[in-house]
Amino acid sequence: MAAFAVINSMSSPAADSEFIGPDFRAAGETGSQGSEELNSPASEELVVAVGTHGGEPETGFNPITGWGNSREPLVQSTLFKRDSKANLINDLATDYTVIDDGLKWTVTIRDDVKFHDGEPLTAKDVAFTFNTAANTGGSIDLSMLEKATATDDYTVEFELNDPQSTFINKLVALGIVPEHAYSAETYGSNPIGSGPYKFVQWDKGQQVIFEANQDYYGQEPYFKKLTMLFMGSDSAFAAAKAGQVDLAEIPASYANQEVDGMKIVSLDSIDARGISFPMNPNTGKKNENGYATGNNVTSDPAIRKALNIGIDRQALIKGALNGQGKEEFTGVDKLPWGNKEAIFEDGNIEEAKKILTEGGWADTDGDGIVEKNGLKAEFTLLYPANAQERQALAVSVGEEAKKLGINIKVEGKSWDEIYSLCYSTPNVWGYGSLDPTDVYLRYYSKSYDPSTRNNVIMYNNSAVDNYLRTAITSPDQETANKNWQLAAWDGTTGFSEKGDASWMWMATINYVYIMDEDLDIGTPKIQPHGADIFGSILEWKRA
Repeated sequence: MAAFAVINSMSSPAADSEFIGPDFRAAGETGSQGSEELNSPASEELVVAVGTHGGEPETGFNPITGWGNSREPLVQSTLFKRDSKANLINDLATDYTVIDDGLKWTVTIRDDVKFHDGEPLTAKDVAFTFNTAANTGGSIDLSMLEKATATDDYTVEFELNDPQSTFINKLVALGIVPEHAYSAETYGSNPIGSGPYKFVQWDKGQQVIFEANQDYYGQEPYFKKLTMLFMGSDSAFAAAKAGQVDLAEIPASYANQEVDGMKIVSLDSIDARGISFPMNPNTGKKNENGYATGNNVTSDPAIRKALNIGIDRQALIKGALNGQGKEEFTGVDKLPWGNKEAIFEDGNIEEAKKILTEGGWADTDGDGIVEKNGLKAEFTLLYPANAQERQALAVSVGEEAKKLGINIKVEGKSWDEIYSLCYSTPNVWGYGSLDPTDVYLRYYSKSYDPSTRNNVIMYNNSAVDNYLRTAITSPDQETANKNWQLAAWDGTTGFSEKGDASWMWMATINYVYIMDEDLDIGTPKIQPHGADIFGSILEWKRA
């Protein structure tokens, strides 16, 4: 893939930042080398176990409904990609321009690309993909897209209804589908794309098989056959130990295991875990979907600030994550739009207790829980019942909170239950994207939408709103990043702990894999929420 040259006033979000790629650490364990010769057909086949993050796509391998969004889709191509340092590079696209104050984007594409069925990929397919995704309300937010139009075979124009500079990230995220072979009902089960791998077979609940695309316009994949097994983390680790898979994602608790012939690789990520705090009191009011809103404890800023300052994040990482993570204070600390001035010292129990006392919270009955006006400082903290690391973090936070006189009751729920309770009950979420739109949707007051879970805490700060709008509409990346940062903390207010303490961010997690010691996965890309282990698939080979 050719390097991408920016030809307008916008630049890649991370191109000129101090952002550093994943901390790629391999602890290769001593073991016997396989007897297969490296050039044998078997050596060019790869079996991987996935499932702990992402896993089997519910609606199949359809980018419009979520497959591959912001990750390597394997079957489909995207207009742009990002390299290992998050710089923007071409995939299908060869160029792009932005005019009319950011309301019109024009992208030119390659003229040598074919779908797996031999049909040429043209600008009509690109326009069809984006219009379909926007009209069906897919997993990528395309509410800013008015329409996409193919002006010739290799040029597509995108007209926006809101001049969002972050639109470039949509051109990275969405895989292109063929208009002539697309059906919403069947495409996910039998996808056709133009990516490095062709779809072969999907045995639902068990596995999916891909084979290398011999007509791929880019670098030829080393591995000619790729089989993904869908299994839980414990089963995946057992399969790796038994020599049944070449690579498996495993829980952080297994990071120190030793398996003959295998190595453990831990990848740093931007995937942050944070707790949402409903900002309004519970007055009995319900939202548009009939769900309760507000929480009488977390609506008190003293509670939110005390937890943020009093919780020891290093203790959470060491205990709940087995050391496989990094401290996180704003949800975007590592990114170009993260504000270093918003970072604070945590684990300060005495300061946290002082904040509670000054806020009117005191333990008057000697039960170890502070109260205010007869209200106990206690609340329920939810986590997805099938997420081990979130459960561990929730339990650890509960233990830490006891030191402050705050009682947190931890409960695992299904996502359907969480989606009905999250407007009134704190929950452990995961976010991590190279698209700052995540920040906008999380804190912009008008982005609140029960159907999408945007701004679930119903946060409303006019100063923050102004910064967020300036950031997302600015054509100049430096100005945009400055305003993203000010939204977190401008010296007076912001969504971070130093301002409204709207969330409590805890850690970014590491993604841990066990793999054959002779497997070389190149330079991994930035690991977002849900991981992107296949982001460097074209570099993979047997060492």
